[in-house]
Amino acid sequence: MDEIPYAIKILVAGGFGAGKTTMVGSVSEIEPLRTEEVITAESVGIDDLDGVEQKTTTTVAMDFGRITLTDGLVLYLFGTPGQDRFWFMWDELSLGAVGAVVLADTRRLADCFPSVDYFEQRGTPFIVAVNCFDGAKRYRPEDVRVALDLDPQVPVLLCDARRRDSSKGVLITLVEYVLQRYSELENNGALA
Repeated sequence: MDEIPYAIKILVAGGFGAGKTTMVGSVSEIEPLRTEEVITAESVGIDDLDGVEQKTTTTVAMDFGRITLTDGLVLYLFGTPGQDRFWFMWDELSLGAVGAVVLADTRRLADCFPSVDYFEQRGTPFIVAVNCFDGAKRYRPEDVRVALDLDPQVPVLLCDARRRDSSKGVLITLVEYVLQRYSELENNGALA
């Protein structure tokens, strides 16, 4: 009889245009579910397109994908919408999530502050993955950590959300970080 894999829920969050849909799509082993809609003239003055002027679509509810990391571990990925007008979805999407990736775009770094704040306030383990866009200035992970005022233990890494191996590496780092955090809590008696 085949062993049923252990499934965990992961959120992929970040600012508008940071690459969340791209990351979920690049790593998903199934056809990802996307709730992308065309950006229309109605969003002028509501959505800030500075730095992402070429963006033509936006996620209005969520992205969903799945990746099997090992025979016994499957990740269900839920990409959050980036604009604040869709943040009401985050509470529903975060139910049952064990951790999150905050995808950062250094062209619009301040856009990931709401994601960082959200997960810090809820005690959800998260890592920051800096999506290295073509033509964007590159920063060292340590510089991003300082700019975002992150705790020293929060992993910060560089990635290319378009590449499966890079996105998979981000998810592996998150799973390892979550396991480390739960182990520390258990050893300190916080999970008793």
